[in-house]
Amino acid sequence: MDRIFVVLGSINAAMAIALGAFGAHALKGRLSAELFHTFETGTRYHLIHALGLILVGILSHWLDRGGWLGTAGWIMLIGIVLFSGSLYLITFTGVRAWGAVAPLGGISFMLAWLVIAVAVIRNV
Repeated sequence: MDRIFVVLGSINAAMAIALGAFGAHALKGRLSAELFHTFETGTRYHLIHALGLILVGILSHWLDRGGWLGTAGWIMLIGIVLFSGSLYLITFTGVRAWGAVAPLGGISFMLAWLVIAVAVIRNV
């Protein structure tokens, strides 16, 4: 399970960087300031949580015996899809209704980090 999260995190980090570069070069000036900020927020949280997935993989290798870290990793991946994905959809479609999905992703992020804390505490 440890390698899968390092791989998923690395792929997501590459995607976040590619999207950030695309935004900086192709979208800046073509989007309103508000939509550009929305896109930047999506890429920032995408990259942060891609690194979180890598952390889950590393911790899983050294600590996890009960599956808590795997659970945290899947929840974090769901958070990336829901939070950053909804912000990307808002940016590219202009449909602000996708904003209703973002809080579910934010809750997923918070839950994932809390599950990581529980996993580490339980393995001390």
